[in-house]
Amino acid sequence: MSQPESAVADARAGGRKDGTPSPGKESLAQLAARYGLRRAIARPSLPAYLRQLWERRHFVLTYATSRNISKYSNSALGQLWQVLTPLLNAGIYWVMFGVILGTSKDIDNYPAFLITGMFVFTYTQRAVSGGAKSISGNLSLIRALHFPRAALPLAYTVQELQQLFISMGVLGVLVLVTQEPITWAWLLIPVALLLQTMFNIGASLVLARIGAFARDMNQLLPFIMRTWLYSSGVFFAIGDKIHAAQLPGIVSDILYMNPAAAFIEVMREILLQRHDAPPWIWGVCVFWAVFALLVGFWFFWRAEERYGRG
Repeated sequence: MSQPESAVADARAGGRKDGTPSPGKESLAQLAARYGLRRAIARPSLPAYLRQLWERRHFVLTYATSRNISKYSNSALGQLWQVLTPLLNAGIYWVMFGVILGTSKDIDNYPAFLITGMFVFTYTQRAVSGGAKSISGNLSLIRALHFPRAALPLAYTVQELQQLFISMGVLGVLVLVTQEPITWAWLLIPVALLLQTMFNIGASLVLARIGAFARDMNQLLPFIMRTWLYSSGVFFAIGDKIHAAQLPGIVSDILYMNPAAAFIEVMREILLQRHDAPPWIWGVCVFWAVFALLVGFWFFWRAEERYGRG
């Protein structure tokens, strides 16, 4: 009989044949320690957890790709919807805010301004929303297989990143159509997207843990995202609106600290020649990217043992 089997037999018998004290008087933790046993789902150290996640990078990529393929498999336009959706939203906002409310009057090249804001915000919105449902929506997979649970929200972000590559190609064409020139600043686009992706991963990890245990999050998330959209300067210039409302300049600084607004402003500064963003906006993006990624991984890892239970 193996050592673990002997431990179980001792526990059931209530004593041992050699006359030593009965293990029934020991706690399960003491019994497991005496026989060198440990929990199968014990949370590994953070460095070990990151190594396990890296070892499953192929699973993350394959899972994200398969979701992308299946997501639009039943629609006639297929993958085009990933571009058409933000474009249609931009068209609606252009009519409502640009034409009816006259927001476009004080903004140079408002179509490119609006489309850039929609594409950048949609990337974060989809990644964070998908991450929030990544654990609660995959309980059968979590309970059937042993793997780092962070692979799921990470895969959802990779899925949106794959879609973004197509969207950015379309965005570049649309910006050129509006007579914006190609400049050396365009070389910074990958840097801006890297920072935004780091933030998206961290934010999706945070919401994945919250969504795993607070089921009402899925009902609140649309309202949270809508509020975030309206406060991120997607269809209006934050500085101009604050100035027009005669509010203190500190209010616009606070709104620019919003991570979604910061990433939008950086991309507009890169693509739109006549757009002026605050000089410190890149620093805000770097801060949110690093802070969200570090805190997100730590926060998610702390509950690794609890996902899929109960």
